[in-house]
Amino acid sequence: MTYKAEIPYGAYWSTPFARWQGSFANLHSIEFAAHVARLELAKRKIDPTTFDYGVLGFSVPQKHSFYGLPWLTGMIGATRAGGPTMMQACATGVRTLLAATQEIEAGMASTALAINCDRTSNGPHLYYPNPRGPGGTGAAEDWVMDNFGCDPLGGHTMLQTAENVAAKHGIGTAEQHELVLRREEQYRQSLENDSAFLKRFMSLPFEVPAPNFKKTVSTMVGDEGVSNSTPEGLAKLKPVQAGGVVTFGAQTHPADGNAAIVVTTREKARELSTNPKIAVRLHGFGLARVALAYMPEAMLPAAQCALKQAGRSVAQMTAIKTHNPFAANDIFFAKQTGADLKSMNNYGCSLVWGHPQAPMGTRAIIELIEELALRGGGFGLFTGCAAGDTAMSVVLEVCDAK
Repeated sequence: MTYKAEIPYGAYWSTPFARWQGSFANLHSIEFAAHVARLELAKRKIDPTTFDYGVLGFSVPQKHSFYGLPWLTGMIGATRAGGPTMMQACATGVRTLLAATQEIEAGMASTALAINCDRTSNGPHLYYPNPRGPGGTGAAEDWVMDNFGCDPLGGHTMLQTAENVAAKHGIGTAEQHELVLRREEQYRQSLENDSAFLKRFMSLPFEVPAPNFKKTVSTMVGDEGVSNSTPEGLAKLKPVQAGGVVTFGAQTHPADGNAAIVVTTREKARELSTNPKIAVRLHGFGLARVALAYMPEAMLPAAQCALKQAGRSVAQMTAIKTHNPFAANDIFFAKQTGADLKSMNNYGCSLVWGHPQAPMGTRAIIELIEELALRGGGFGLFTGCAAGDTAMSVVLEVCDAK
């Protein structure tokens, strides 16, 4: 199918991503996202009052996040835009895009902002009062660390889900390390010619604001904390779990950042596009859930759902992007679909540039659009797993506007 809603070409952006406890560690993620949105909208000459709907996605709460989307749109001057705040772990980027698309599709809004942000650094420490507890003591939770380490349904870590899938499908350490080297090589393509690919959607050098957003404290030339692996270095790594096959080198790192996509009607898209001759059309979305503790497998049925709705196959995709918190994700997906493992995730992916959760999928979708534009158009698929053994996917097309 083809949705009525479109993404205006160029009406999207991402910050660089910073490894946790890095340059963005002390920036309130929602205020930071609003700060960036104001600058990026002005750069594209998009009046914030154009928006009559918005969707905010995050997975790590911040102070005052109770007020969610209306707070953010108020800060950027989009005072007519209301909407929900959503949290679906690493699937949040696709979820917010779908929510914006549905609102346009239903005729309930004309122009929407799907904006996602997260700061895994300095995550909140929460206290849950319990007057009936021993001595009246409540329970405490470190939002980021405790949830990385324990799925409450099974008591397992996210790492265990990768080990389970690797064991089931015969994915070894050496195979994962070989793919890590390939993914880092692909990412380096985005740095060529003074980061020309990244500059298609990212303002570089990036000015890092102070926590009060009144001055610039430093600049970033690109993503911060990206690893530069070597075959020798990876070979020295032992699996994180005894008896396992996944090393620290074959998984991503937590990060901070934000990203956003504008969604509007086909007519309005020409007006807001940085190149009205290019159209970005949405054709399918997919959601899936698999067996407990097999999270990486979910990206396959989610992709199949999106492809079915789009009336397309994996073989018809000009480009494929994935959320790959573990190298095993891509190996599994390629084995099951016949996709070319080495040509997926050109220019970068979360395995390399990090894992700030909510904005991760948004950035991947933006990179997918830009890769398709460089290739002269075509269909693209993004698929990625999320906590709770779920996943979401989207199929889109970059083509000539008609």
